[in-house]
Amino acid sequence: MDKLRAWAKRLKRQLFALYLAARRPDTPWYAKATAAAVVAYAFSPIDLIPDFIPVLGLLDDIVLVPLGVWLALRLVPDAVLRECREEAERRLAEGGRKPVSRVGALFVCVVWIVCAAALAWWAIRRL
Repeated sequence: MDKLRAWAKRLKRQLFALYLAARRPDTPWYAKATAAAVVAYAFSPIDLIPDFIPVLGLLDDIVLVPLGVWLALRLVPDAVLRECREEAERRLAEGGRKPVSRVGALFVCVVWIVCAAALAWWAIRRL
């Protein structure tokens, strides 16, 4: 259990560093876009797949977020990432809170609305 807690803490620090990297002007646009998308989803208060759904509910937290973090970390230049990690460590040590992504929550809501509309359209056509 301690290994899992340590992994989650490292992931939180990496996400915060990516959040900082996405806001820097010296980060390439493709790395910014990837980091912003991963951070927006990870910090969103709403999950794409709700956690109460067995197995699938935890899939995004256990698989999708770490894969997105891995990809974004590969795209951000090493010098930028090093500075952002130091800044993230400093802010977290000072008791900084993780940001909440309203954009990520909005994205998840839009996905759910589109899926519901598609399902309704399919059901109506079957009648």
